[in-house]
Amino acid sequence: MKLTREIKTAILVIASILLFIWGYSFLKGRDLLSSYKTLYVEYETVEGLTPSATVTLNGLEIGRVTHITIIESTGNLLVELQIKSDFPISKSSVAIIYEPGFINGKQISIEPNFTDKEIAVDGDKLKGKIRLGLTDKVAEKLEPLQEKLDKILANADVLINGINSVLDKKAQEDLRNSLAELSKTMEQFHKASLSMNTILDENKTQIKGVVTNFNKISGNFSKISDSLNKADLGKTVRTLNKTLTKVDGVLLELESGNGTMGKLLNDDTLYDNLSKTSKELELLLQDVRLHPTRYINVSLFGKKDKPYKAPATDTISKEKN
Repeated sequence: MKLTREIKTAILVIASILLFIWGYSFLKGRDLLSSYKTLYVEYETVEGLTPSATVTLNGLEIGRVTHITIIESTGNLLVELQIKSDFPISKSSVAIIYEPGFINGKQISIEPNFTDKEIAVDGDKLKGKIRLGLTDKVAEKLEPLQEKLDKILANADVLINGINSVLDKKAQEDLRNSLAELSKTMEQFHKASLSMNTILDENKTQIKGVVTNFNKISGNFSKISDSLNKADLGKTVRTLNKTLTKVDGVLLELESGNGTMGKLLNDDTLYDNLSKTSKELELLLQDVRLHPTRYINVSLFGKKDKPYKAPATDTISKEKN
């Protein structure tokens, strides 16, 4: 059977129309060669979700968004989902709008409820939920920070205005002079530090000698401390304490009048007797000095000894008075 040119042209036109319809449907998110079921989700806002957005289940693409329409009675948005029929989804599953990245835009993730055995059929409505994306989270964190920054800038503006009002021309001139003086002071300090460095460089040898002597002194002190440590100072101190204890005992005995030395120190009778004896000895020596013939009698012719006659007065007491 021979095909005419008209039949070939008709077949080519029909095939082109079918290919165009399939391509258009594919670009819209529909695959005419696969079976789908339509599900609906209601949201208050779609947050940038567009038709042909991907619908995933645990990260696997199972469908696309086909239409987004407004519900006039409530003002909410009704999203139509085209889901492949070979993926069983329960009626209690949740359709979550989320942002997979900065470039891909918004998508819908089906969060299935595997405990619910009632499978959603074509035309059923799922629960809707919106999960904040990375951009939304950053914006949420930045919003209070922006408010605080605005307050800080406002306070800074007030502070600057207050400073400007306080710093009149005279105050500004004084501040300028103070800064100039501070600059001069820093310059002088720099010169002083240079002079100090020069002095240190010139006396480096002497400083090194001082440090060396100090090291020797510290070494000698260390040796002395070792010697003192080996000398058993504890034993010496204990012996000294015992000696002091004995001395205290002797002093207590002397103060209490016990023993010969104690009696000598505390007995007034001995002192009085010694005073009387000393007085009588002084009188005797005085009498010997004034009347030596009474005690030394040299006689060539046998004269008789003169009897002793006590002195009439106490010449020693008179001399003292």
